[in-house]
Amino acid sequence: MSIKNAKHLRKNLTEAEKCLWRSLRQRQLNGHCFRRQAAIGPYVADFICFKKCLAVEVDGGQHAQKAQLDAKRTRWLQSQGFRVIRFWNNDVLGNIEGVLESIREALNES
Repeated sequence: MSIKNAKHLRKNLTEAEKCLWRSLRQRQLNGHCFRRQAAIGPYVADFICFKKCLAVEVDGGQHAQKAQLDAKRTRWLQSQGFRVIRFWNNDVLGNIEGVLESIREALNES
């Protein structure tokens, strides 16, 4: 189920996800390989760097109502050895350089 969902999500990225993907694709961020809308276990991660075990989530306003589901997904990813960092859509759209710097720092800590 998550693979089918991942394919659908890849074709329907939000504006914030498109913005971030333009900076992560093709190893543009310090040579690290990211996948977008990647199925992992029962979940789909917005962006994931498997080599560094880093998941990057971009959340819109709908996530305020889904906080418990997001927390459950985060706990599961962490139990699999992943670090999860989250950004709001408006942070990505309004401060992409700050978001990229935070991702760089997380990659360096891994």
